Amino acid sequence: MTKKILWTGFTALGLIFVGSAVAAGPIGAACMQSHRSAASSALCSCIQQVADVTLPGADQRRAAAFFRDPDKAQQVRMSKSRNDDAFWARYTAFGQKAEAYCAG
Repeated sequence: MTKKILWTGFTALGLIFVGSAVAAGPIGAACMQSHRSAASSALCSCIQQVADVTLPGADQRRAAAFFRDPDKAQQVRMSKSRNDDAFWARYTAFGQKAEAYCAG
């Protein structure tokens, strides 16, 4: 029982530090600045963690722009460019992983 309480305390402390580090990543920062009702430091931090392991920095910065201007996502999705198609494939894979991992 004591181990469980201690572990819970460490987990909560870890979430505080992770939550404060959200702004360190472009997607986490954009998520927090989006003012969407579902945005929270825990959720945005989780999404950033998934981005850190699935998307290179340039893709993260590009995807963060979608929070500010969702029309940019539609433009990329509809683009005929090979680069945009490749980015879109990485971005949708990231989105699926983030949803599965962070849906909680």
